[in-house]
Amino acid sequence: MNLGLAGKRALVTGGTRGIGQAIARGLAGEGCDVAICARNADAVAVEVKALAGISSGQASGSALDVRERDAVVGWADDSATAFGGIDILVANVSGFGLTQDEAGWRQAFEGDILGTLNAVDATRAHLEAAGAGAIVAISSIAALEFFGGARPYNAIKAALITYVSNLANELAPKGVRANSVSPGTIFFEGGVWDDRRLNQPEIYQGALARNPMGRMGTPEEVAAAAVFLASPAAAFITGSNVIVDGGLTQRVQF
Repeated sequence: MNLGLAGKRALVTGGTRGIGQAIARGLAGEGCDVAICARNADAVAVEVKALAGISSGQASGSALDVRERDAVVGWADDSATAFGGIDILVANVSGFGLTQDEAGWRQAFEGDILGTLNAVDATRAHLEAAGAGAIVAISSIAALEFFGGARPYNAIKAALITYVSNLANELAPKGVRANSVSPGTIFFEGGVWDDRRLNQPEIYQGALARNPMGRMGTPEEVAAAAVFLASPAAAFITGSNVIVDGGLTQRVQF
């Protein structure tokens, strides 16, 4: 299938590792101009070089924290100037918020909600000007059912889906689509599940045993869904939440 992404201009937050990296590389492989951001300047530089080797288009990156609104606006405006506009925003950064104290809640809220809000607000005018813009936010199956206790991460990821769903309705008349993707247990070297494999093997093995496919997913499998949703091939899909979990969630989805 031709996704129609060649020549599109995409921004990806948290694009240097894991799911964000796979999405940025997937978009680059489809011929998009791709701009990434992350907090580590060295990692950004390495990944921009990798993207330049993948895409026939442009690749750029900035070291910033998505919680800092002015920095995100500057990145978006600079990218729009360099690329001649913005067609796609992928909001991938997560605050995680794994502790249940106030600090954990603030970390999750500021990373997932405010970080996504800052990115959306910074790109919104550019996406509307493109005439067929697309927003994809990365949530989690932790938003959908009991998963690991009453953690800030779970509740904030649920709020993210609600925000994106409402955003879709608001932006549809302006030609901009908004969808979310909810990954299940995704394994990559240096990631959360790699850490649990090494340091909490009982939790890792328990999650592995619960999956009907008998394995964890890869960042590239999540990226495939996100890239599709960002593409013109998904032109009539908005307000959706796509689950990529190998059947881990045990509920009937309507």
